[in-house]
Amino acid sequence: MFTENFTCPLSIYFSGHFRFPILTLEILSNIRHPHLLLLLGACPDHGCLVYEYMENGSLDERLLRRNNTPPIPWFERYRIAWEVASVLVFLHNSKPKPIIHRDLKPANILLDHNFVSKIGDVGLATMLQTDPTSASTMYKDTGPVGTLCYIDPEYQRTGLISPKSDVYAFGMVILQLLTAKPAIALTHIVETAVDDGNVIEILDPEAGQWPIEETMELAKLGLSCAEIRRRDRPDLKDQVLPALKRLKEAADMARDVSSSLQLAPPNHFICPILKEAMDDPCVAADGYTYDRKAIEKWLEENDKSPMTNLPLPNKNLIPNYTLLSAIAEWKSRRQ
Repeated sequence: MFTENFTCPLSIYFSGHFRFPILTLEILSNIRHPHLLLLLGACPDHGCLVYEYMENGSLDERLLRRNNTPPIPWFERYRIAWEVASVLVFLHNSKPKPIIHRDLKPANILLDHNFVSKIGDVGLATMLQTDPTSASTMYKDTGPVGTLCYIDPEYQRTGLISPKSDVYAFGMVILQLLTAKPAIALTHIVETAVDDGNVIEILDPEAGQWPIEETMELAKLGLSCAEIRRRDRPDLKDQVLPALKRLKEAADMARDVSSSLQLAPPNHFICPILKEAMDDPCVAADGYTYDRKAIEKWLEENDKSPMTNLPLPNKNLIPNYTLLSAIAEWKSRRQ
């Protein structure tokens, strides 16, 4: 929800409780991470928290392309997976007590104007107690909370929650980043595709040309995080995050190549005289297209073609409106 009562754009998320969420405020006011949504203030009278404004909405909205928004390229999805994993590792290793999110899902992953992701809605977050009789951090809860399809199956069965509960939800997020499909039965869909060697068939085609080898690795990583048994899920800090960092670095290289290709204009947009994209293309008597200002300046001092060095029959210039339209469209896509 957005408010117009402030001088700068702010987004407000209601806690869903009748009383003010003091625990949520306590958690958020004491932690800071570049991929954790920044708390700006609170309104106790209405039981709501005020967060920083995230221009591109939620990951869920962008994957579903609501309001006909552009798709997220595959290499940005790799980066988002790494960003979410990094903030989960941060929360799980917080001092003096580990913090578990408990409601991780695409709807709670928000994107800023540069599509940098930040986790929001920690209203269900829990500071975990350390069980002295166990090597792992565990907390006994009265009953499962969260969102169906993202709740750890063992948490549902036993009421015991741990950082591995967030790992399960994160596995589902990875699978949705790959497929842009609803979470229901998604593990079965992806697992079947992996076993059959048909992962390419279930990937979101709007994301671009997925690299098969790396994407297969990411799909298997997502499935391992979403294992039914908690003990079968990988360690987020020591196994998942390093793998995602390596995949992100490979994706960053692909992004840089893609960006350079998008920035470079097609050869037929280039003026032979200026060696840059034309502003006002026109055809000269030699049959070549030039930028109007460049060819007019040339013709003031020359009677020959700048391309063939042959005499020009005349100095007439014909506007190339078709090419002008194409260049204008290319320039608009770069902005």
